Amino acid sequence: MTASTQVIKVAILAMGGEGGGVLADWIVDLGEASGYLAQTTSVPGVAQRTGATIYYVELYPQAQAQADQGTPVLALMPLPGDVDVVLASELMEAGRAVQRGLVTRDRTTLIASTHRVFSIAEKSALGDGRVDSQELLAHASQAAKRFIHFDMEQAAQASGSVISAVLFGALAGAGVLPFTRAEFEATIERGGVGIKPSLRAFAGAFERASAEGAALSVQVPEPVAAPLAQPRHPGVSALVNRVQSGFALPVQPLLLEGVRRLIDYQDLDYAGLYLDRMHDLASSVAAHSGQDADELLRETARHLALWMSYEDTARVAALKTRATRFERVRGEASVQQGQVLAINEYMHPRLQEICETLPASLGRWLMNSGLPRRVVERMTQRGRVIQTSSLRGYLLLRSVAAMKRFRRSTLRYAEENRRIEAWLQRIAATVKSKQEAGLYPAPGLAVQVALELALCQRLVKGYSDTHERGVRNYDAVMQAFERTGGAMAPATLRELREAALADEAGTQLRAALARHALA
Repeated sequence: MTASTQVIKVAILAMGGEGGGVLADWIVDLGEASGYLAQTTSVPGVAQRTGATIYYVELYPQAQAQADQGTPVLALMPLPGDVDVVLASELMEAGRAVQRGLVTRDRTTLIASTHRVFSIAEKSALGDGRVDSQELLAHASQAAKRFIHFDMEQAAQASGSVISAVLFGALAGAGVLPFTRAEFEATIERGGVGIKPSLRAFAGAFERASAEGAALSVQVPEPVAAPLAQPRHPGVSALVNRVQSGFALPVQPLLLEGVRRLIDYQDLDYAGLYLDRMHDLASSVAAHSGQDADELLRETARHLALWMSYEDTARVAALKTRATRFERVRGEASVQQGQVLAINEYMHPRLQEICETLPASLGRWLMNSGLPRRVVERMTQRGRVIQTSSLRGYLLLRSVAAMKRFRRSTLRYAEENRRIEAWLQRIAATVKSKQEAGLYPAPGLAVQVALELALCQRLVKGYSDTHERGVRNYDAVMQAFERTGGAMAPATLRELREAALADEAGTQLRAALARHALA
């Protein structure tokens, strides 16, 4: 190998099912058909989402190898600072490449899709565990010599192909490999599978990557004002009129969304209860004005709607049997005409969920009973798989979803309603009476504390074990607040809330409570 001839080194970071192996094989076939020696290796992993894999390709001109009278020794894995091109099927994968040192400012062309597939750590976080996509883009831009990025998943869907074909087109359009567009396209044709949609995806990505200005920036659409709600149903129209005539303009969009959500969740009366509660709080906040007061009403409107639409068995069953969900799954699975799709749901209801679905008195009796409780626990020891795409499974879950008409008589509703009322009363009391009692002498301080109380609803979410842990942490924070006589500083309350969201075991919350002598 001469010093003037360098090996072309390409790293591909892709998740399971995205065709990373096909993309690597295409690059190898492209090189071999164009007179290059090529080698590909792969290292699978399970640390991210559905299992991220690093594919690595090295290319060396065969003519040069013959002139050197030898065979080049090609590497099996990419090394930090020694990669020419990195292809990432998703934005976090691009971030992983940067973190591993595979992307360098003086050498590497980084080609990545800007869509996100959230990792397990992001989705399982008690709070908002999502990584900021703008930060990922900024780091990638700073790390790479050249950064070509756009939403390749959307481009693949639009062309009826897969993301590997889009990445292949972007690689060709970037012009970093010594091959022509025709040679790239001939590689796809030699593959013999999905040729037409792959070529469509290739062509669109080629043009996008060739147009430097379009490829090197993420287009942010201009914000569009939401149209005024004009419902046809008289009951819905009455609720919308209540929002538009009885509340300040800054809070109206969230209130309208809350009304829509709660009508879907339960009924018109339930949405009316939501507005009644918000009206009472707005009356308490009326003596205050300014940004903090508006923010308090907006956040309370947001979190009250979320809390009132808590996830019980009826809600979960309704969501799993919606037509829109079946359509989404069919789209994600790329189901073709004539193909049959089977959807299997794993269900494992615990005794507590069963009791919470029963009328309040019956649910409490069963929860505290002896033999009946043990019988139910034995029957529910194992989960079961229900095929919602079958008539039997679908009707079974629809019957559970239909139980929402009895929701307001259930044990779960009684418990959630009790906590909601206590939460709202605590917020209103903090805004109104606590300042009058002289506990918050600084102007606006009471509203800031009330806002932190409103945000504590973030602790109560999900169902089953997740909900249990959230309620336990929420109760601990509220008990600490009451121990101070309602005179807790906003920063302290915020610290306790963030500590409760930091880990499932509650270790950081206990440490924070002990630090403030509130344990």
